[in-house]
This record gives sequence, C-alpha cells and structure tokens, in this order.
Amino acid sequence: MKKVLNIGHRGAKGHEPENTLPSFQKALDLNADGIELDVHVCKTGELIVIHDFNVDRTTNGSGAVSELSLSEIKALQINNEIEIPTLVEVIDLVGKKCFINIELKGRHTAKPVSDLIEKYILEKEYSYEDFIVSSFQREELEMLFTINPRIHLGVLSQASVAQALEWANAFSAKAIHPHFSLLTEHNVQKAQEQGFKVYTWTINETEDIERIKSYNVNGIITDFPERI
Repeated sequence: MKKVLNIGHRGAKGHEPENTLPSFQKALDLNADGIELDVHVCKTGELIVIHDFNVDRTTNGSGAVSELSLSEIKALQINNEIEIPTLVEVIDLVGKKCFINIELKGRHTAKPVSDLIEKYILEKEYSYEDFIVSSFQREELEMLFTINPRIHLGVLSQASVAQALEWANAFSAKAIHPHFSLLTEHNVQKAQEQGFKVYTWTINETEDIERIKSYNVNGIITDFPERI
C-alpha cells in the first residue's frame, strides 16, 4: 500500500484551537504532510484564516469577518489568549515544511489568494507544489482557474464524487476532495485513472482511517495527523 499523506484539518484541530498558529505548529510537530485551512477576506482586504463567516463561535467577539477590519479582528481572542491569524502569518510559520491546502471559504477570495501565492513564488522561491487551493464554490474555483491556471486546484464535495470530477475536468484541477462517506474503492480508482489525486475529509476514527486507506486514497484530512 502506498503512503497516504496526512493533512492536518485546520491545523491539528484535535489538539489545539482550530485555524490558529498553535494548531498549525502542532500539525508540524506531528509531522503532517500538509495543513488545511480556511480563508475569508476582511473589510480592509487582508486574507483571514477562519472557518466561519462570522467570529462568534470561535472568539470573544461577534460580527461578520467581511465587515470587520484587520485591527478589529486582531483585537479579538480565541480562548482568551490567541489571535486570529492572517494567511501571511500562517504561510510564514509553516514555510516549506509541508504543503498548504487553502480553502476558499468566503466570497471574492480567489484573486487575493492567487496574488499572494504568486508573491511567494516570485519573491520567496516557493513553488506551485507548495500550495493547493480548494473550494465548494464553483465561481471561486472558476475565477482562480481564469486568473492563474498554474495554481493547483482541489474540488471539495459533500454530495457527489461524479460532480467533483465534472468540475475538476472543467477547471483542470489536480485533486478532488470528497467527504469520506462518498468514497468506494471503485470511485477512488476511477478518479485516479482520470489523473486526479483524492484527498478526503475529515476522518478521525481509526476504523474509518484504515478502511479509507485500503482504498488507496492519496491523502486524508484529519484533526489528528498522528493517526494516519
């Protein structure tokens, strides 16, 4: 059986608060092959690493990310001690120790993410292999493909492997990212035969991990990177 990459979900969400620098550092400490994170654009234009469209669930504040400035977001706290990071801060922490899976969660994230990846490639000797950009949102994937077709894309799906493959073909994606409940040995093989990698999410239970690994997926997104 080939090696299955372990990709830390929002860092190492099973150990540290999600989408925080301590969580990403923990994933690195656990030898993650990649980290997955979510981005939104805040009111002042910076890319903010947070899952939800608002800050209510994870911080001591409230409000939509898109309506808060960077300084307002930085004034908030997670667990009374941790700041919400920017994407720049996360990339600088991770360096080239593993690849970074950037999920376009908020609207209008495609162009700023493309611009930032290009900046790291041109100015800091990163490569396109250091990043994969994923989304459930067709319009964001389409926009990114139009802006820069060299950026590696991953098509997220909670509904259908067939739909993920359709979009992946439309946007020359490198991978599909289906929920693990959608996978069979046959559809994994079919996707790989079409030239796509299969990175599945979010698997935490050992029994599920072993079953999905037996399908020869390329990578597993998990809250516990050490379990893969």
